[in-house]
Amino acid sequence: MLEAIRRNNVNLAAEDVSAEFLRKGIHLLIAAVPLIASISFRFATTLLWMGIVVFALAEMLRLEGKDVPFISKITRIVARRGGSRKFIVAPITLALGALFSLYLFPEPVAALAIYALAFGDGFAGLIGKMYGRIKIPFSGGKTLIGSTACFTAVFLISMFLLKQPFHALTIASMATLLEALPLKDFDNFVIPTGLGFFATQLLMFN
Repeated sequence: MLEAIRRNNVNLAAEDVSAEFLRKGIHLLIAAVPLIASISFRFATTLLWMGIVVFALAEMLRLEGKDVPFISKITRIVARRGGSRKFIVAPITLALGALFSLYLFPEPVAALAIYALAFGDGFAGLIGKMYGRIKIPFSGGKTLIGSTACFTAVFLISMFLLKQPFHALTIASMATLLEALPLKDFDNFVIPTGLGFFATQLLMFN
């Protein structure tokens, strides 16, 4: 009996990690947005708006029992355990986070905000799920190693874009703080917009 429970827990953990890989793989796709926007801002924003509308319609149909090929299947896989019976908002908040970053912030802040979302939050979730043991209090299950991954990713991105160690350190610290907030799927919006606003103010007064 105990062995069966242990095997079941191991299987569930493996499924969680596999789903997290796919979830964060989708997450990382948002990193293409700054490049697309540099070629055509209108095309990038139109693509994001279309993605929001198509996914929202697919979710409404899925909840009515009408599957949309590919989209509904992927949604069920990446939905957190027990969440597939609800409207999945993560892809929508992800696209909105990128959209508002493009609309609100100048370059290179817009790119920095989107990369922080893609790589900082993405690696935090993936590495935290795989290796996280020490939980951060009041963070909704976020882990110390996940937050460290977020800090490292955003620091390297900021150094590459800004070439200023102090700014990179400060921005990475803010990104890590935002990522650790217990916001669930709404961190996809809060991280890029909050970090973009912070970075804009930092660069403006320095």
